Amino acid sequence: MRTLLTLLLLGCQGSEASPPTILAAPPQAGEAAAVFAGGCFWCMEGPFESLKGVVSVESGYTGGPEKQPAYMMVAKGKTGHVEAVRVVYRPDEVSYAELLNTFWHNIDPTQDDGQFCDKGQQYRSAVFVGSDEERTLAEQSRDAAGKRLGRTIVTQVLPGQDFWLAEEYHQDFYKKNPRRYRSYRAGCGRDHRLQQLWGRDAGH
Repeated sequence: MRTLLTLLLLGCQGSEASPPTILAAPPQAGEAAAVFAGGCFWCMEGPFESLKGVVSVESGYTGGPEKQPAYMMVAKGKTGHVEAVRVVYRPDEVSYAELLNTFWHNIDPTQDDGQFCDKGQQYRSAVFVGSDEERTLAEQSRDAAGKRLGRTIVTQVLPGQDFWLAEEYHQDFYKKNPRRYRSYRAGCGRDHRLQQLWGRDAGH
């Protein structure tokens, strides 16, 4: 489950007072969507939003069978979902391969019990693919990451499933609550571990 540090940083913003989660809308013409799970979704929005050609990045839940999952249930590992981000992008401006490159450099693909200080299957890393082409690219990039690190990669490549948008207070959390976000990120040891793994190519 999510660490005490994170729960304290989040405060009393539980899901009970929030509207039910809803499915993400399909991308518009000329756009595509890619889904990545890299632990805390707060930390995965910024790296993708900085890429030219990315239209939006939404935090949410995927990979589980339940409908309309709520944050507190997901965080406790009760639903089978993982925290993930959905990246809507323009393929004529940024490629799926570039998104994958950003993904790997912002996670620890060797950690099998969650990501960084967040432990549990709800924080595991995964690429959710929507086509055979995406699967091939994801698997190729996974193998390249393993060769680069010289380590076994445990990040899974899985079929895409329903993506439920997380509660509004989670969207762009790093912008809305920069101090809390920075404190959480530092306390979780995310940047330190990314630097250990990827060196100059580490995400941020």
